Amino acid sequence: MDTGLAGRKAIICASSKGLGRACAEALAAEGSDVVINGRTEETVAATAAAIRTSYPAISVGEVACDVTQPEGQQALLAACPQPDILVNNAGGPSPGDFRDWDRDDWIKALDSNMLAAIMLIKATVDGMIERRFGRIINITSAAVKAPIPILGLSNGARAGLTGFCAGLSRETVAHNVTINGLLPGPFNTDRLKQTMANRAQPGESFNDTMAREAQGNPAKRFGDPAEFGAACAFLASTQAGYITGQNLVLDGGSFRGTL
Repeated sequence: MDTGLAGRKAIICASSKGLGRACAEALAAEGSDVVINGRTEETVAATAAAIRTSYPAISVGEVACDVTQPEGQQALLAACPQPDILVNNAGGPSPGDFRDWDRDDWIKALDSNMLAAIMLIKATVDGMIERRFGRIINITSAAVKAPIPILGLSNGARAGLTGFCAGLSRETVAHNVTINGLLPGPFNTDRLKQTMANRAQPGESFNDTMAREAQGNPAKRFGDPAEFGAACAFLASTQAGYITGQNLVLDGGSFRGTL
């Protein structure tokens, strides 16, 4: 399938590792020039170098910044003023009990998982409309469909972004600009491994913990980040122009809902 992504320009937030990196690699493999991002300069540089080695024909920009802050967003836009593809992504807030969170906790969560994405959309969507092509993909969480009680900050902020984009996506699609969400469940990333380390039973090795937890998924495994990247590349492709306002859950079947 010709994705039509060769020569496109993409900003991928929080892409120095994990699922964001998988998206950057998938878009690069399709011939898109990419600007990657992360908070740690050394990690960003190493990832950029690896992508350049694998795909020498494309341009790889690197911006070490905090995308949840206005100056970080401005730095990304300076590196790629007219993106064809915007992949919004940011780490989620800490779990806990809502009774322990104050207003500052909520504002930080909203900045990270709702407002940062909206600000980047605001800065790029009109240019996409003028050029008659745009793909905006928000990496959120399967918790948008099935909220997790201890992740109330994430549930609230990500659901807010999802609701906002549900409305906007119906206005932009007539101009060949789509907005969709990718909702990951458990993928084999560093963050998952950190979570699994805290779930070990007495006397259980890390590998045994991973295997036991994977068996709880209907797929009997965790997701491969490359699978997530491939889904991102498809939603960014020219072939996906009739898909907008949707939220694709990638979780191996963990979400039990009909819709």
